[in-house]
Amino acid sequence: MEEQDYLRLALRGDADAITRLVQTHQQSVFRVCYRMLGEATEAEDATQEAIVKALTNLASYDIDRPFRPWLLRIASNECIDRIRRRKDTLSLDGLGEDGAWEWKAGDSPSPETELLREEQRAAVRVMLEQLNPEDRTVVRLFYWENLPYAEIETITGLTVSAIKSRLFRARRVLAGLLVREGTYA
Repeated sequence: MEEQDYLRLALRGDADAITRLVQTHQQSVFRVCYRMLGEATEAEDATQEAIVKALTNLASYDIDRPFRPWLLRIASNECIDRIRRRKDTLSLDGLGEDGAWEWKAGDSPSPETELLREEQRAAVRVMLEQLNPEDRTVVRLFYWENLPYAEIETITGLTVSAIKSRLFRARRVLAGLLVREGTYA
């Protein structure tokens, strides 16, 4: 049975078809949410909310179009909404119970290597946060999810030329931030 058949059954309320659709797409929705939000628990919440919204609005879905991009667009919009509502928070990821960073002998990589990688990840996250949510979304979909322009177009509702413009502008902003921070001279 093809996905379109499951979609038709889901539109009629078939629980098995709905379960099949959720199981098929929940990982890709989670990956998009995680890349956009940067935090697993919030990405799980956003994934669940996006899937519920999609299933609730399944009647508005054009069955002749691919389902995955439509669903990922809903997820992307959910994440953008969450980013806009987000308040500044302090992340304690990677800290031990006593608030200190811990490393056990025999683990790989070394503490210095891991610390350097985490500093680089944090620097990239800080720089990405300086982009507007729409540009950040396009950057994450293109570079982290490796989605083609056509799929990003479907997810975001932007034209391919607008996507290219946003990517160009985002790269220019990020390069400026790298130069200003002294990372590259």
